[in-house]
Amino acid sequence: MIDAPRSIPDFTPVNLVTGFLGSGKTTLLKRMLRSPALADTAVLINEFGEVGLDHELIERIDDNMVLLQSGCLCCTIRGELADAIRKLDERRASGAIPPYRRIVIESTGLADPLPILTTITADPVLRHHYRLGLVITTVDAVNGMSQLDRQPESRKQAAVADRLVVTKTDLASNDVVLALVARLRRINPAAPLLRAAEQRLDPEELIGRDLFDLATKTQEVRRWFDEEAAQSAFSPHRHEHGHPHDHDRQSAHDPNRHDDDIRAFSFIFDDAIDWTAFGLWLSMLLHRHGDSILRVKGLLNIEGEAAPVAVHGVQQLVHAPVHLEAWPSADRRTRIVFICKGLDEAAIRRSLAAFVFEGRHARA
Repeated sequence: MIDAPRSIPDFTPVNLVTGFLGSGKTTLLKRMLRSPALADTAVLINEFGEVGLDHELIERIDDNMVLLQSGCLCCTIRGELADAIRKLDERRASGAIPPYRRIVIESTGLADPLPILTTITADPVLRHHYRLGLVITTVDAVNGMSQLDRQPESRKQAAVADRLVVTKTDLASNDVVLALVARLRRINPAAPLLRAAEQRLDPEELIGRDLFDLATKTQEVRRWFDEEAAQSAFSPHRHEHGHPHDHDRQSAHDPNRHDDDIRAFSFIFDDAIDWTAFGLWLSMLLHRHGDSILRVKGLLNIEGEAAPVAVHGVQQLVHAPVHLEAWPSADRRTRIVFICKGLDEAAIRRSLAAFVFEGRHARA
């Protein structure tokens, strides 16, 4: 029996998965996309930095997945996002890709969510075919409280959420989790709050059939939304990366802008890596400089292993490595991405080379 063709909705919902660096966005999205109910979903992933890994870690590479890489620290990507959705829409209308009934955007952990949301509502083309769906925000139980203290983007991500998903509750004490939940309730009293490690998360419940409703948000969120919409109209020109932007205006009017010393850099190695030496080096690095390392993630070619190993770290926390079943693409090189505050890239590269590669030759 041939399945009936899927119809294209009059207004396609655009859902946003956001949350600060290392809070579990990619893991949650991967979990959601396993559901057959979300098979007709287009995915856009925004990564900060020159090397993207999240789209490969999701293990769903198809014509309905788009990687957006913003080299701009403010991560607004308005023009790039609008262009990507228009191109997807054209390909869907022409039959070049299977019809999707929703879009899910995974934002970079440094992103202020407001520019993404206002892109859908303000763009003269998109607003006639797309509507804001729901905002799902992940919050890390281990590092969430300090991130809310120090990172304005983290507070905004929690405040605009329609669904709050607290992750890593199995790695934090009950007192820490309860304090974080109480703070999130103060920031966003309306959003349902779920615990990823303890509850069965229904993908349909997370995305739901609801739409983003500004009237249900706090007065502060409504003010942010109005200010962002006004800024978008005020600054229609595009940055060299293709998105509307005005750093000078943002500096003068937005006290919540990213610190200028946050940088992303990546290392790529052709040679296979000794797992024991790398694990020891990474643990020592995060122990010494954990407060300055907002995120580290990598896809490693390990000596003696046919498939890659994925590694993740957030500040002093190193997660258990994940052994993938196969390489997601033809690229078999080791790729490691760091997002750091005030650390020298060259010093970290020298340390890694000395410990993992030169040390291997010495041990031999």
